[in-house]
Amino acid sequence: MKPAPHPRALAFRTFLKNKTALAGAIYILSFVFIAFFAPFLQPDPSIDANAQELLISKKHPGFQVQTLLLEHKDFEAQNAVETWFKGGRNLEQSAYPVDDYFIKNGVLYAVLFSEDFAADTLQFPAPGLANSPAPSEESLQTLGFSVEQRTYYLGTDKYGRDLLSRLIAGSRISISVGFVAVLISLLLGLTLGAFAGYFGGRIDQLITWFINVMWSVPTLLMVIAITLAFGKGFWQVFIAIGLTMWVEVARVVRGQFIGLRKLEYVEASRALGFSNARVIFKHILPNAIAPIIVISAANFAAAILVEAGLSFLGIGAQIPTPSWGNMIKEHYALITTDLAYLAILPGALIMLLVLAFMLFGNGLRDALDVKST
Repeated sequence: MKPAPHPRALAFRTFLKNKTALAGAIYILSFVFIAFFAPFLQPDPSIDANAQELLISKKHPGFQVQTLLLEHKDFEAQNAVETWFKGGRNLEQSAYPVDDYFIKNGVLYAVLFSEDFAADTLQFPAPGLANSPAPSEESLQTLGFSVEQRTYYLGTDKYGRDLLSRLIAGSRISISVGFVAVLISLLLGLTLGAFAGYFGGRIDQLITWFINVMWSVPTLLMVIAITLAFGKGFWQVFIAIGLTMWVEVARVVRGQFIGLRKLEYVEASRALGFSNARVIFKHILPNAIAPIIVISAANFAAAILVEAGLSFLGIGAQIPTPSWGNMIKEHYALITTDLAYLAILPGALIMLLVLAFMLFGNGLRDALDVKST
């Protein structure tokens, strides 16, 4: 007779059978990978993917343009760690979208890209080089220039920035705000909920009163108040969202602890003289972890939505830092034009990521439900 499978192994098998939850998990893991390595994956490697070129603004997906690159003499190289923290690197070249370039009378002429007949021309000294309608790469390199064909797979926004790069860079904000918000909510919610449910009495009454007070305040209004009090910015939003999401965690943890603290193994732990901290964190908490995981997944999705809403209102991540919310704000006026995708794409990414977390959370709930397994 085979031994009964471990509950965790059984829950894992149940989760794998849920195709929608598994698809949500894979989608989430894909975006976590993209967000973590965003500065190295985005086609535009500049900080915040903010290389602007108004000459090629609002170009459709698949747009290609010949680009003349001029090396910076005062360029300072960055290591990978600096690039990751800054969200990109200092560009070592200036880029000029051009229709044509040639050398004449010791001058390099660069005819800038234009869809009109009146195209501007830049001039750069080219001493010692012969006239040429199509200078060779060697000739350009002696002047510090190079040429490449650039492709903008999702087109460019109204400032001429690569849309694909902005979307990739924006994923860092969404994943980061969800992670930090859940972390803060777990630290506060687990601590207060565990103390209230385990000790009961006056401690429970005081913490429950505080939870109810915080519960009565609308989340969005509290986030706006905290953001305005501490200023607009990247980390302020993270902290503000986290400080408003611990209430639900605390309520769930308190309920779990009230039900578990009277069981025999808890009474035995107390009788053996174990400390309250050991009983709470080593004996009760592991048995209450399932609903906490599920609610954390829901909070992750909620944090993404709140951050996007705040960025759309202008009090979240500040421009030029890319956020899917402020990308919608920048382009929502184009929603009735053929450039509607500039606002629809970030909105669709928000919707799909939130949906993935909800499917993942529902799958976890079903897998961890003892009755269903």
